[in-house]
Amino acid sequence: MNTKEKDLKYIMHTYGRYDVALKSGKGAVAFDENGKRYIDVSSGIGVNSLGYCDEGWVKAVSAQAGTIQHMSNYFYSEQASNLAEKLCKFTGMSKVCFGNSGAEANEIAIKIARKYSFDKYGADRNEIITLRDSFHGRTVTTLSATGQDVFHNFFFPFTDGFKFVTANDIDALKDAVSDKTCAVMFEVIQGEGGVNILDKDYVKQLAEFCAERDILMICDEVQTGIGRTGKFYAFQNFEILPDLVTSAKGLGGGLPIGVCLCADKLGDVMGISSHGSTFGANPVVCAGANYVVDTVADEKFLSSVEEKGEYLEAKLRQIKEVKNVRRMGLMVGIEIEADAHDAAAKCVENGLLIITAKKLLRMLPPLTITQAELDEAVQILKKTLKEID
Repeated sequence: MNTKEKDLKYIMHTYGRYDVALKSGKGAVAFDENGKRYIDVSSGIGVNSLGYCDEGWVKAVSAQAGTIQHMSNYFYSEQASNLAEKLCKFTGMSKVCFGNSGAEANEIAIKIARKYSFDKYGADRNEIITLRDSFHGRTVTTLSATGQDVFHNFFFPFTDGFKFVTANDIDALKDAVSDKTCAVMFEVIQGEGGVNILDKDYVKQLAEFCAERDILMICDEVQTGIGRTGKFYAFQNFEILPDLVTSAKGLGGGLPIGVCLCADKLGDVMGISSHGSTFGANPVVCAGANYVVDTVADEKFLSSVEEKGEYLEAKLRQIKEVKNVRRMGLMVGIEIEADAHDAAAKCVENGLLIITAKKLLRMLPPLTITQAELDEAVQILKKTLKEID
């Protein structure tokens, strides 16, 4: 049996796969098992922030794998403590808790918010408000926090304690707040929800409202963090400082990581045994993440992300079949007349690895992608949209 046949026989079908078996990659270019070349503007859904097999990243990961590949969290880890220091330094946050994914990072943020409120106000102040069209993960609790009805089925009973409001409507949020509200959880750009960028004024009003009432702000930066929007974290584009920030995807550069960062007042909320993760803070993963942070947290690098995003948007808007472009940095949503899923599948056939978000095409290219590779991606997209028009 070939790779596809084994997959269909032995792996649960929880993903609708494109008809491609990838074999290798370098930078923004991937190759399948037949040697076919692709330009990848999906980055493994924003994970390969430095592209495939960046030489410095490979060296850092390989060196750590040959030193000590895993240790229990009962011991101190140089790689983890160095990474935590950098993340706090570049965000203004105070402390870090490690996990393995965005969903895990959001779980710990929810736990911290509820524990903080429990300690200060009692057990009944535990409700968290999230936004319609949000996406926070696929565990039972993070599905419960996700503001999309399509996810609230099959896996009953879901976790209680979440309320949903429409994004960019500050009055709706204020009306939803009660004496039970402990936190508001949001993405400044709703990636899975359709690359919906929140209004800056709304976000600032939200921050002021929450600060006045000691309601915690949980900013989900699983997809938007680590340079994706032209800032180290996307919230820095909105001139706010959340109480909790969650991060994953691009932070590891290709290895599984989840991180929850907290403000100073939350640093001691979680005590010994209140949370844990066997593989959280794995030294090999943290070695890769340290290299990513050292590369990305540089003003010239971040400026180049925004410059590439502006260039890409201008090129996309020249395509007749493109109705609109939603973009911040290199997080791009493309509105088209055709069915986005059909268009994405056809793009893959034509040598462009691209993904969707609701009814949009979505690009999350490696932050290191070149202008020539962006040009090639645009040309394939233009050709594909013309073919299906």
